[in-house]
Amino acid sequence: MAVYSSNLSFNGVHFCRGDSHSFLLNNFSASASFPAKNSTGSCFSSCFSLISRETPAFLLPQRTKGYARAVAKVTDVLESKDSSLVVSFGELLIDFVPTINGLSLAEAPAFKKAPGGAPANVAVGIARLGGSSAFIGKVGDDEFGYMLADILKQNKVNNKGLRFDPGARTALAFVTLRSDGEREFMFYRNPSADMLLEESELDLDIITQARILHYGSISLISEPSKSAHIAAIKAAKNAGALLSYDPNLRLPLWPSAESAREGIFSIWDTADIIKTSEEEIAFLTDGQDPYDDSMVRKLFCPNHKLLLVTEGPNGCRYFTKEFSGRVNGLSVEAIDTTGAGDAFVAGILSQLATDISILKEEDKLREALKFANACGAITVTERGAIPALPTRQAVLDKLTQYD
Repeated sequence: MAVYSSNLSFNGVHFCRGDSHSFLLNNFSASASFPAKNSTGSCFSSCFSLISRETPAFLLPQRTKGYARAVAKVTDVLESKDSSLVVSFGELLIDFVPTINGLSLAEAPAFKKAPGGAPANVAVGIARLGGSSAFIGKVGDDEFGYMLADILKQNKVNNKGLRFDPGARTALAFVTLRSDGEREFMFYRNPSADMLLEESELDLDIITQARILHYGSISLISEPSKSAHIAAIKAAKNAGALLSYDPNLRLPLWPSAESAREGIFSIWDTADIIKTSEEEIAFLTDGQDPYDDSMVRKLFCPNHKLLLVTEGPNGCRYFTKEFSGRVNGLSVEAIDTTGAGDAFVAGILSQLATDISILKEEDKLREALKFANACGAITVTERGAIPALPTRQAVLDKLTQYD
């Protein structure tokens, strides 16, 4: 079978043409190959190495102090397939957010400890909205790790897929907030536990029950988490799940900008749903105008069902094969934008998990995106990510502000 080749290049980023759409592709990792299909299929199919479905269950370490008592028993295994389950894969960490905006890390007098990590934020966000969610990832065998496991449980997120590493600490991120609420990051990961999740530690029972598997790109930065990430995608895809991808660009974590671009694009075509920001569009297209819809369309693969571009208070744009458009945002006073994009993702995925027809009906999609915009707007009005994620009733109340 022939491999589809690129026919246009732009500053090291390759634009490939498949079916009636042009789209962007970069150097895919050696762990995945993408043979061409005929004209009736999608442009590429992912061929990952097979993973064993005989993976033994892993038990949480037994501890006798601190948060161990609260998580001695993990969330029960899902006894039957939950048709609306959203499983998030990736990092779970502690954000330290300064109590005063507009100061550097060195100048900040104090920090507020807040649970975070983009995929974990989405999992909690969905549960808080009344949906069904589970989280798969790894934390340290330390007090922060057990605190985070307990927070998942308290928020009704299935945490059976969470692993504890005795040799690495739970990741930390110090987040500086400018006066406009935008962020800068300093990470402590040398390595952190989330980077060390192995393929053999994946809970395939949960992954294969997912209606949607959601993930980012940070776990693609290094092994063994990269192989675990690809294996999770493979298992979910084989089980018929929708794949949701938020690249969640964090340049300081990557060896270089080019490695970040390559890593993000290495799984780009496999996703069904992609959420990006205008900053990420500019980065991925090497500085092209992120507000040019024709440029965004070049990122749309024939395999994609929905591409979203969030623009903070200005709302979002949406692109499908059949239609595209914009949904305006809601104006609020931003205190901390941490987790706003994750709240948006939780908002749209919580609805897609129960009504997949949203992807095909523009009126339904627009209403769903208003809901997602409201989720993001509420989240920026408080400090931290998980503490600020809204309930369904709070979102419904906020929706009354739409024109």
